Formats: sequence, C-alpha cells, structure tokens
Amino acid sequence: MAEKKLTAEKKQVAEKKPVQAKKKKMSLHTKNSLKGLVFVSPFILGMLLFFIYPIILSIRLAFGSKVLLVGFQISGFTLDNFTRAISIDVEFLPIFAESVRNTLVQFPLIIVLSLIIAVLLNRDIKCRGLFRVIFFIPFLLGTGNVMQQLLNQGVDRAVLNIMDGKLIPYNVLSYFGTTIVDVVQTVLSVLVTVLWGCGVQILLFLSGLQSISGSLYEAARIDGATEWEIFWKVTVPMIAPMILLNMVYTVVDSLASITNPLLEYMKQKGYTEAQYAYGSAMGWMYFAFIGLLVALIFVVMKGFIHTSEVEEVKKREHKHKVFTIERAPRRTFD
Repeated sequence: MAEKKLTAEKKQVAEKKPVQAKKKKMSLHTKNSLKGLVFVSPFILGMLLFFIYPIILSIRLAFGSKVLLVGFQISGFTLDNFTRAISIDVEFLPIFAESVRNTLVQFPLIIVLSLIIAVLLNRDIKCRGLFRVIFFIPFLLGTGNVMQQLLNQGVDRAVLNIMDGKLIPYNVLSYFGTTIVDVVQTVLSVLVTVLWGCGVQILLFLSGLQSISGSLYEAARIDGATEWEIFWKVTVPMIAPMILLNMVYTVVDSLASITNPLLEYMKQKGYTEAQYAYGSAMGWMYFAFIGLLVALIFVVMKGFIHTSEVEEVKKREHKHKVFTIERAPRRTFD
C-alpha cells in the first residue's frame, strides 16, 4: 500500500511540472544550405538590383507594338519584331548561320585540344606550373576588346603564317596552288584562336584529372590494361562531369563572344540605329537558341555522366520507398 501511495504521488508531481519544450537543432543539411545561401547572397542581390528590371524591360520591348523614345513608353503586344527577323530581314539569318557554323567548328577543337593539353600537363614533368601559366595567360590577355583588336590586326593569321615562306618554303607552296594554301592558312588561324581560348577548359580538366584516385590506375595496370584502355575506361568516365561543364561553358562562351558577328549586328540595330524593340527581339531569339542547345547537350551527356555508389543508392531510395520497422517503445506497468 505504501509503494502504491508513493507512485501515485510521483505521478501527481510529474503532472504538475510544466512540459519543457525541446530545443530544435538544425540538421547538417540545413546548416550547409544556409552557408551556401550566404555565399551566393551577393550574386542574388546583384541580380535583383541590377538585372531583373532590364530583363523585364527587354521582354516588354520585344513584344511591344509601339515604343516612344521620349519617356521610353511601351504599349501594345505584337510578334512583328520576331517575324521581321525571320522573314523580312535578309541579313539576320545568314549572320546567325555564320555564328553557329563558327561555334560548331571551334567547339570540338577546343574540347579535344584542352583535354589533351590537360592530360599532358597532369603528368610529372619539369616546369609543370610554368606551362600551366603559359597556357592560361592568353585567356587573361585576349578577352573582350583586347581580343577584338588583336583579330582586327590579323594576329591569328600572323602567328602561324605559311605565306611568308618561314614554315614552308615558297617552292613547296607553289605546287599546291592558292586554294589549298588559303585553306591551310585558315585552318592554322582557327587553331591559333582555339588555343588562345583554351585556358579555362584546361584548368577545369586539370582539376578533374587531379581528383581521380591513383588506386584506380594502379588496379587497371595490375589487370593488364594499356594506357589507351586506361584513358577510355578510367579517365574519361571519371571526368565526364567536367566534360559536360566544359561543353556548356565552351558553347555559351563562343556564342556570346565579343567577336561574334551576330552580337555585333544586334548591337548595331539596337543601339546605333535606335531600333530597341527589334534588337531586343533578336536577342531573345538568340537566347532561346542557346538555351535549347545547352539542353540538348545535357540530354546527350546524361547517359555518360559517372555517378558514385552513394549517389546511386540515393536515387534508388527516391524511386523505391524503403520502409523500416522501428522498435515499439517499451511499456511499463506500475
């Protein structure tokens, strides 16, 4: 009887005590998300303050039927600016095709050459750091207006010039004819331009190559794999995310380069001739094309991207719900 009285008194005391609220602790995922948000907050603020309004204004210009320069008033809705670019303007589509053709020519060359150079620079050679700086310096010096001025002066054709007889004697050139000589000179000038813009791609490939564990190469060599097989079976699958990143970066950088003739044409129509609505419409059409091209690259490369075992398990857990049986709390009887 005494024990029952004590337990009853304990229950009454426990009921009278206020229930203390448990302190909620942030999970590791929440902490990392907050750190990432703080890190990108300057970019988000910059977008909200300096980019959102110009983007909205550009969309209004592209679809506006009347644009008054005095007060910059936009009214109405029309698609005439887009139809003008496709069916009326005789210069837009040829210049657009030229820009796409230049990109399709330079794009595979940049990816292949930057990957080859990165593989060579990743080896244990003397003055490896010096060679990395040498390949990256042209990117720092040859961007924007500097690159445009160099190309206007013919630097791309002067670096590897075969017409001066220094690389190939005049007697040999005379046998090929002017047509073949011009083709070879064009190829060499494109090669110079491509090598000039490989700096970022080389650094990205180097970071991907240095992240590959050496044990993978050792295991492949123990199994008797050749260097060619190691490259295609180990190196390429492991740096597939970097290949995707470089492909997207190269396409966007080439299509948005200051040397792109289409950008120069849109600048002329939009600013020089004060045709703001038409220039904005051409810009959004070009932006949509770049977005579709990037999406196509993602779709093509989706099956070649290497994923770790942890990521694969997470994907399977999302696809198939996993039910776990938890132990029921023990019941105590007084």
